[in-house]
Amino acid sequence: MTEHELITGLIAQEKTAIEHLVNNYQKSVIKTAFYFVASMEDAEDLSQEIMIEVLRNIGQFRENASFKTWLYRITVNRSLDHLRKQKRRSIFQAMGSYFTGRNGDREMLRGEPASPDTTGDDREKRKILDSAVNSLPENQRIAFVLSKYEELPYKEIAGIMNLSVSSVESLIHRAKMNLQKKLVSYFSEYAKECR
Repeated sequence: MTEHELITGLIAQEKTAIEHLVNNYQKSVIKTAFYFVASMEDAEDLSQEIMIEVLRNIGQFRENASFKTWLYRITVNRSLDHLRKQKRRSIFQAMGSYFTGRNGDREMLRGEPASPDTTGDDREKRKILDSAVNSLPENQRIAFVLSKYEELPYKEIAGIMNLSVSSVESLIHRAKMNLQKKLVSYFSEYAKECR
C-alpha cells in the first residue's frame, strides 16, 4: 500500500488501511515511545493512544509532508507529554507523602524485556546510559534518540522537530559532548570505588 493509498484509506476509515497502519507502524511507535518513557507498558499504552490520535487527525495531515515524519512527531510529543504528567504526579505524591507521613512511593522495575543472553553487567551499563540520555536537555534528548536509537537521517529529524538540519546536527553534537562528560565522570567515580 502506498503512502497516498494509506492516507486516503485512513481518511475513509477503511479497515485495510487501519490494519496496514497498525501492522506496519505500531512497533516503531512503541520503540520510539519506549526510548522516552523507559517503560514497555507505558510505551504500549501510548502507542494505542497515538494510533487513535492518528485516526482522529488524519484529515489535518498535509500530503506534501511525509506520513512517517508526522507520525514520529506525534509519538515524540505524546511521549514528552506523558513524561511531564508523570513528573507532576510524582511531585504531588511526594508532597502528599510528606504531609501524611506515609511513603507511598514504590519503585517498580519496568522496562524493555531483557533477552536471555543479556548479562547483569550489560543491563547495568544500559541503565547508566539510559539515565545519562534522560538527563539531557529535552531537544538534545529528542534529536539524540531519533538519530542513534531510531537511526533516522538528520533531514527527517529536522522535519519531526521543526528545525533546520544544521540545528539538528548541533543538538546531536552537544548531546554527544554532554553524554561523554556524564559517562566519563560516572566511570571515573566507579573506577575509584573499585580500587
